[in-house]
Amino acid sequence: MAKIVYFFLKNCPHCKNADRMIAELVEKNPEYAKVEIAKVDEKLSPLYATKYDYWYVPAFYVNERKVHEGVPTMEAVENALKTALAED
Repeated sequence: MAKIVYFFLKNCPHCKNADRMIAELVEKNPEYAKVEIAKVDEKLSPLYATKYDYWYVPAFYVNERKVHEGVPTMEAVENALKTALAED
């Protein structure tokens, strides 16, 4: 199983929605709780964030491969979790 690197901003409404979606998905499928999610506030870790190629938050990476960027949907967030579960 791979971990997710999740770039966000503290006051971003889309990031707050992504957090809510993650919580809902974990509640519906406890298997998703096994996925490690490294939340990175791009304002607090700008040097780390510049190593990744994205313009919008939230941005999700699995094995350093972008799986979603921008306005989240339940499907996109679930896809990130499924991708992390399936990869080593």
